[in-house]
Amino acid sequence: MPRMPSAAATSRLTAPGCWSSDLADDRRVRARDLGIAIGTQPVGPLNAITDVPGVRVGHATVCWGEPQLPAGQGPARTGVTAIIPCGDPFHERVAAGVFAANGVGEVVGSTAIREWGLIETPIMLTNSQSVGAVYDATVRWMMARDPQVGLDDAAMPVVGECDDSMLNDIRGMHILPEHVFAALDAAADGPVAEGGVGAGAGMTCYDFKGGIGTSSRIVHAYGRSYVAGVLVLTNFGDRPRLTVDGVPVGREIPDLLPNDHHEGSCIVVLATDAPLSGRQCERMAKRCSLGLAATGSYASDGSGEIMLAFSTAERIPRESSAPLVSSRLGDDALTDLFVAAVDATAEAVINSLCAAQTTIGRQGTTVHAIPLDRLAAAMAKYGRGGGPVETSSPKAVR
Repeated sequence: MPRMPSAAATSRLTAPGCWSSDLADDRRVRARDLGIAIGTQPVGPLNAITDVPGVRVGHATVCWGEPQLPAGQGPARTGVTAIIPCGDPFHERVAAGVFAANGVGEVVGSTAIREWGLIETPIMLTNSQSVGAVYDATVRWMMARDPQVGLDDAAMPVVGECDDSMLNDIRGMHILPEHVFAALDAAADGPVAEGGVGAGAGMTCYDFKGGIGTSSRIVHAYGRSYVAGVLVLTNFGDRPRLTVDGVPVGREIPDLLPNDHHEGSCIVVLATDAPLSGRQCERMAKRCSLGLAATGSYASDGSGEIMLAFSTAERIPRESSAPLVSSRLGDDALTDLFVAAVDATAEAVINSLCAAQTTIGRQGTTVHAIPLDRLAAAMAKYGRGGGPVETSSPKAVR
């Protein structure tokens, strides 16, 4: 059986931020704090997916154990992230679409989204080998809150994954039901924690520490304002290809490489309050893949780069007694939303890098955080960025 930490340690080590050494760096910042502003559209108040009204995000970070524990016994560098599209998605479904730039990965529940153009459950993110555990626990969480779940219809949660085995002992199957419940119960509007939190605890991005990132844009159509917000789980990319707002940052910072390199994956979730059909949501999801490409992704052969988009503008009941009447933007009004999807995705990726901390995981593998001073210097060299950043000593999450 996997060795678990003591009860006293569990509450401490599963909190967002993981188990930090005394040198833990709490001074990580977001891209815009460095003067990195991708695109020209305005961002929402929080520059986060939760700028879309009704969307909630929660994390449970599972981070404990010394790096040299035997396989199956730790260390845990993993977690769960929950995105709840609206107050009650099971009874008030929302339009959705999905797109895979490369499909060597999984988003369970995507077949129903493709068929119906709807989503009816929370969207859960975790590591590759915990998909089943997260699916099962999410069903139980939904049934505990709604006696009709499993009677009116079966709950089929949406669960996306990336492989965090470079840092996390995935043989230990360390995601437990209480972690899933904690992420769902913690889901809230407001600021979204980024970097090595929740499902992002063990992820790498462009051979730096990656994880969770988010960003948003405000767009206008027919004289009204709408929000498009993106959340990414980043676990992909080759260092030489890392590009930030057109700057070849990966070539400017060629060192601090981990001992190993995985092709990795990325899950992108886009939310908007613009009225869209399921087909139009799929078109938005496709544009998120262009945002990944803007940072250097080429959807490698072994990667799972899967995008999901949904609209909260209308709620679709499970049963109807009369024809449904819905409204949506005309396709000719989608251009600014497409731009928003590209730019918010690209900035969310960079935010995941800027927020993450150096992490030491399985068998002593170290994945370094992108050094913010060198990132700022690289941007300045090419006439971009310009925000202040303090230089600090190397820090690590163990």
